[in-house]
Amino acid sequence: MSSPLYVSVSSLSDATRERAEWFTEQMADRDVPVSLLVAPRLKGKYRLVDDPSTQSYLRERRAAGDAIVLNGYDQAATKRRRAEFSTLGTHEAKLRLAAADRVLEEVGLRTRVFAAPRWNASTGALLALPEAGFRVNLGYTATTDLITGEEERARVLGIGDGFLSEPWWCRALLAQSNRIARRGGVLRLSVDARRLASSTVTRTMLDAVDLALHHGARPQVYASRAKVLLAA
Repeated sequence: MSSPLYVSVSSLSDATRERAEWFTEQMADRDVPVSLLVAPRLKGKYRLVDDPSTQSYLRERRAAGDAIVLNGYDQAATKRRRAEFSTLGTHEAKLRLAAADRVLEEVGLRTRVFAAPRWNASTGALLALPEAGFRVNLGYTATTDLITGEEERARVLGIGDGFLSEPWWCRALLAQSNRIARRGGVLRLSVDARRLASSTVTRTMLDAVDLALHHGARPQVYASRAKVLLAA
């Protein structure tokens, strides 16, 4: 039984674009499409609308088969140690989703797939997603079709963005990835682009993907679910 393989990259900005480009090129060489988690605003006063180079990179990657996933709206305005959508009520979540949707539409990167920062969405945020037009939610333990309620159960194995990045964790992630792929389970790998500066992190991610492919994993992007829904 082959394992579905999802690879995602978060924290994309002008400061991390070069590393993300290298990583997505490595994935393209392996015929592995990548789900790119995009936030309109990040800490350090970053604004996607003011970064045409990253916009162009993301549009090029989507045209090549990668997917765009909305990854929050304004992480810079979030309280320290608290993920942006983790405690929001429905009304506030709707406002942030609408604002983020407008930004992505403006720069030609609109998507119907959502992943809360650190994969942590409150009940209010989950209720707001369908009303805001989103079709798929990527949670820490499952990918959910917001129209039918169908779930694909699998935990995210990540480095950075709420996950550890120490060498021992990288070794554990590699072992878990190998075990999941060997047994034909759903393998969800994610990396914070800021961590790709580490040779240990990049080697771990490449090795995890290579092991999954060795076991016959089928690379996919999360957006493939949304495309089916939108075509229906």
